[in-house]
Amino acid sequence: MKRKIKSPTSRRASIIDTARNLFQTKEFDKATMQDIMDALGVAKGTIYHYFPSKEALLEAVIENIVDANIDHMKNLMQTASGTALEKMQLLATAGDISTENASLLDKLHQPGNSAMHSRILASTLTKQALLYEQLIKQGCDEGVFEVDNPLECAELFLAGIQFLTDRGIYPWSSEDLQRRARAFPKLLEQLLKAPSGSFDFMLQLTENQDKKG
Repeated sequence: MKRKIKSPTSRRASIIDTARNLFQTKEFDKATMQDIMDALGVAKGTIYHYFPSKEALLEAVIENIVDANIDHMKNLMQTASGTALEKMQLLATAGDISTENASLLDKLHQPGNSAMHSRILASTLTKQALLYEQLIKQGCDEGVFEVDNPLECAELFLAGIQFLTDRGIYPWSSEDLQRRARAFPKLLEQLLKAPSGSFDFMLQLTENQDKKG
């Protein structure tokens, strides 16, 4: 029987899926590229053709997780009903990937991974901003928001969330985090010219992040 040869895209996806499963069941530092080769049944040259190091493979795995989460958020946007603010709360909750991927994301916080961490944060912000831009436009149509630059507002909105909750980049104490969290809803109201109390749900989101931190 003729052996089926995978396309480069399919082969790369298989490597990422296998690595993701391995990194989630075995400590990253103890997992090896050989473990992944053995699981896939491929030669050493095959895996290194796609990923020159375990760190490069980790970055691809996390980007894969982020992309899957973005797809999930897009599906929510397509099926959810409600006001712009209700959908924003839904997306803000759905955008948290830390619970199911804590061990992988912890690796980004370690010394030497800051550049990778920054690239992934920037990529995530760029992709999520397009979704929030749509909601800001909806809010303007509903008369709840009043802005001229919805995409830029979305980028600032998300950058603020990252700023508040990512202790891997910013080593906030609990007191630092709580002080910023209390101010953030009001700042968002001012940014979008929204009614008072519109973003109080962000306080709960930040409190949840603080408990995980």
